[in-house]
Amino acid sequence: MEAAVFGKATFMKHKRNFWEDTIHGIFLLMGLFTVGCVLLITVYLVISGLPAISKIGLFKFLFGKTWMSTNASNPQFGILPFILTSIYGTAGAIVLGVPIGFFAAVYLSKMAPPKIKSVITSAVSLLAGIPSVVYGLVGMLILVPGIRKIFKVPDGASLLAAILVLTIMILPSIIKVSVTALDAVPPEYEDASLALGATPIETFFRVSVPAAKSGIAAAVVLGVGRAVGEATAVMMVSGNATNMPSLFQSVRFMTTAVASEMSYAGEGLQRQALFSIALVLFLFIMLINAVLNFFIKKNKEE
Repeated sequence: MEAAVFGKATFMKHKRNFWEDTIHGIFLLMGLFTVGCVLLITVYLVISGLPAISKIGLFKFLFGKTWMSTNASNPQFGILPFILTSIYGTAGAIVLGVPIGFFAAVYLSKMAPPKIKSVITSAVSLLAGIPSVVYGLVGMLILVPGIRKIFKVPDGASLLAAILVLTIMILPSIIKVSVTALDAVPPEYEDASLALGATPIETFFRVSVPAAKSGIAAAVVLGVGRAVGEATAVMMVSGNATNMPSLFQSVRFMTTAVASEMSYAGEGLQRQALFSIALVLFLFIMLINAVLNFFIKKNKEE
């Protein structure tokens, strides 16, 4: 009898271990598949982007101010305007979007009544699900004419319009992730602060926010990634002109440069140069993520 019970228990243990090992193997394969996709994209971009850089010249390609890829007699492939526009546009969206998203997250997590929190959270989730082309269309019909009338400029399709659209587009990511991080702060932290005589506002900003800073930093990383990688909406409101960046002038981002010309670029140097832009954009995003993750880890260690 004891042997039968022991044998059954051993069988069940082996069966449970088998399923655990199987699920562990599946998760491992999924992780390796993800890493493999990233490596495949990296290798493909390097192979496709380096030929144009070697033909044009690295310095001339990165720091050239003229882009005339369709000029048959004297094509020019300088992407400095695209790089600076992407940097200025992303920085502007972050400067405007992070404070708004941060304070909105603190309000929703710590101060808002349940009904108001539910309504605003639903609106933020809806904002996150709106397609990029809809943002671009609304920007073209409302934002661009508004900038033209308010600032008395010839054309409202400009860097400013792109920054404002990107600001709205990154808000859902920043707000949702920050709210999740703030909600995860143990209530004992806040109770102890209040018991020591701190006001609710002091508790929120001096206790809850520092405790959730890693999650808030992750929200900023997601916002930066969304801003850098956006193409459709930006193309529709920025004018898509190859000018050096100016707040009220039509500009072109690195993403829109690839998206706007890839459809008609023939086999040759123009197409290779577009892959080179994609390679620079890929490295640019990796650099930003590496820097932000470095500071996040540094703050955790401290």
